[in-house]
Amino acid sequence: MKVLSLFDGISCGRVALERANINVERYVAYEIEENAIKITKKNYPDTEEMGDVFKGDFTQYKDFDLLIGGSPCTYWSIAQKAEDREVTNSGLGWELFSQYTRALKESGIPYFIYENNYSMDNKIKEEITKAFKEILGYEIKPIHINSALVSAQKRDRLYWTNIPCNGDNFMPEDKNIKLQDILEFGYADKPKSLCIARRYAGFQGTESYLCRRYFGKSFGQAAFSTKEDRDMLHNLYKENPYFDKDTPVEKDPTKRKIRQLTVTEVERLQTLPDNYTQCDNINDSKRIETIGNGWTVDVITHILNGFQRQKNAAI
Repeated sequence: MKVLSLFDGISCGRVALERANINVERYVAYEIEENAIKITKKNYPDTEEMGDVFKGDFTQYKDFDLLIGGSPCTYWSIAQKAEDREVTNSGLGWELFSQYTRALKESGIPYFIYENNYSMDNKIKEEITKAFKEILGYEIKPIHINSALVSAQKRDRLYWTNIPCNGDNFMPEDKNIKLQDILEFGYADKPKSLCIARRYAGFQGTESYLCRRYFGKSFGQAAFSTKEDRDMLHNLYKENPYFDKDTPVEKDPTKRKIRQLTVTEVERLQTLPDNYTQCDNINDSKRIETIGNGWTVDVITHILNGFQRQKNAAI
């Protein structure tokens, strides 16, 4: 299979293709983030990196089989400030999405997967569906899948695809993976992690800072040394949200009462292989940023398995 990937990131789609047992003859990627490209090339040296999607000539991929990608969701996400969030088919968010539809139209690639954030405005969802219909000649509605079905992370996303879906039976089987299952050490106080995004790299600081973010704003997933320490910190936070404002952060994560998830744990939330993002000259924060921008691999694998379902149905 020849695959064109836009907004490729760290090539989570390539990992999914492997898990779906799909042989990749060529994999062409459009990506501009340097760290993401380094991680991709470490894992898949044969990737053809092409750079900026705005400069792409997609007519050269007319013999390709699959187009994948998810344009940056930052502009459409509910996490944006109201005055900055785009809610119509205009602005940079829509321009980025339009490069995907341009690629689909210019290349004529027969199959595609497009992903974006579930929290986008309904008007945007409708316009995306309309844009695909204008190219394909028939309507494809988005499929809502929460990554919690296949991972230890809550991650609501929409997927537009014309890979065979089996209608109402398209949801992945619930693997019942708990956050505690993927921790390297310590205690998880909830069954599933909050959604890990790029900005999770900034979930660092004193105990009270992390408590304010986690208990107060439900931002950033925390892990604790023990259940008792979790309850103690929660009580301290309720009494005084700035209880250790000037206390230095313990350098050894295994000795912290509350901590950020390790890079390996974040990789596991996205169902990536352990150490997938380990790369020379890329620190842990930068690795987490690239993971947060990526896909939950096993959701994409489930969608790609539609090719096998189609083959089996034809037998």
